Amino acid sequence: MLGWIVRILMIAAGFVTGWFVAKDAPIFGAAQVMMTLILIALIVAVVAFWPHRWTIAINRLYRSR
Repeated sequence: MLGWIVRILMIAAGFVTGWFVAKDAPIFGAAQVMMTLILIALIVAVVAFWPHRWTIAINRLYRSR
């Protein structure tokens, strides 16, 4: 399961890195790893700072159905 998550993040990072670095450049792998770490940090930041009131609003929406 964790392997799938890492693979998806690496694919996304490879896509974004491909915009800035040529895929045959020697630094592409290192740039891809750096972009993966940035994506992980962004995901952690979103989860950590998710507003509590959004969670309450989403729960109310699902309970009303």
